[in-house]
Amino acid sequence: MKPVTSWSYAPYSPPFFEAGDPYVCRLVPGVDTLHLEWLDKDKDTYLVSWRKRGEASFTGSASVTGDSYTIKDLTEGEEYEVQVSHGDKKSRVRLARIGKAVGTVVNYLHPEDDAYRFSGRYLCSPSMVRHPDGYLLASMDLFAGQAPQNLTLIFRSDDNGESWHYVSELFPCFWGKMFIHRGELYMLACSTEYGDLLIGKSSDGGKSFTTPTVLLRGSCKCGVAGVHKNPQPVVSYGGRLWETLEWGSWGEGYHAPMVASIDENADLLVAESWCFTDPIKYDPQWVAGMVEGPSSGNIEGALTVLPDGKLYNVMRYDMTKCTPDFGYLLAFAVNTENPEAPLKFSRPIAMPGNHSKCMIVKDEVGGYYYSIICRILDSAHKHARNLLSLMKSKDGEHWELSMDLLDYRNENPAEIGFQYVDLMIDGDDLIYLCRTAINGAHNHHDANYSTFHRIKHFRSL
Repeated sequence: MKPVTSWSYAPYSPPFFEAGDPYVCRLVPGVDTLHLEWLDKDKDTYLVSWRKRGEASFTGSASVTGDSYTIKDLTEGEEYEVQVSHGDKKSRVRLARIGKAVGTVVNYLHPEDDAYRFSGRYLCSPSMVRHPDGYLLASMDLFAGQAPQNLTLIFRSDDNGESWHYVSELFPCFWGKMFIHRGELYMLACSTEYGDLLIGKSSDGGKSFTTPTVLLRGSCKCGVAGVHKNPQPVVSYGGRLWETLEWGSWGEGYHAPMVASIDENADLLVAESWCFTDPIKYDPQWVAGMVEGPSSGNIEGALTVLPDGKLYNVMRYDMTKCTPDFGYLLAFAVNTENPEAPLKFSRPIAMPGNHSKCMIVKDEVGGYYYSIICRILDSAHKHARNLLSLMKSKDGEHWELSMDLLDYRNENPAEIGFQYVDLMIDGDDLIYLCRTAINGAHNHHDANYSTFHRIKHFRSL
């Protein structure tokens, strides 16, 4: 074996793990179809075989030239096993449940498919960016409770999100956010849950990356405090780039907000050029008289410039055991004159979607702020994520409903979830990438889809 000194960006195959050859890199179930793609190294004819789950032998097959195939006339609601072979070479047997999803499916993973068990079984952390060359890139990682959680998959669309194909996968990489700086693609991520904070660059559209630079050392253990972050846009303000993160863990019972920054003229891959604010733990006195009760505090902030011209970290706020038990985000002022100074609590912001990540973007054309949230309507459904709504605000503080995007309140909230949206303005449209749990997901939280959506002419809504 040769040493590994950089991010792995080819299909990751640790010793004694059979990744399959051919390597199936993408699955997309439909109402009565299953589309699959694989890496075509041999440029030859392949045999695609399928069967209903549990059957002893494959009952359907097709000879295919190329690297993709769509199986048709399958039964909605049934689960199928599929394999691609080439001579004596065989892929892993992959698993899919046939059924309708939402939006355009970027990628799918059945909750019992162990193709990525060295990282996880569910799709998480949507991240999306438009490359300077015009195409869209989407990424997602693989997670599961107590699992290593260290792999990120990257996909590309050359037709503005109407179709997608596999690009690469990064290992170790978790909670990653792709962003463009001066025409170059970067990934800012953790090595794993609560692991090291890393940054790397790609010069070929995500096919390969530089050796990542370690910016912070984490614990790399889910029960011990380390780096926690969510895929939020890197914000340019005052000649610096800024990104939100936290220090803590669920096992320790806290997440302490902080921000990272760097001079926008500096080399982003030089660790010494970065600064970090000292993390601050939640103080219930911030909201005394307005919210009462125990809280684990704040995670998953969104850096936003509000109308006063100042930079704020507007953060998800745990109110599940409080009175009231939902309805507010907390805003923290960033000291942009001293990039190592701790955040300072500023004020609460009313938002009925504070129990899940949300992103805030400013539309410079229309002047409104926009956010897509898992909207909470009452205390009985404060954990539900089956109502996804577009909100807008003139000042970033007083929010109103623009429209409901995905409303599945007639379905079991334990089984359906639309969450952790990565949102961006795309001309006259809003586009977003969603962590989607539907059609046989493990539960509403543990998503089996990554789906792309477009809201056309959003300013006229």
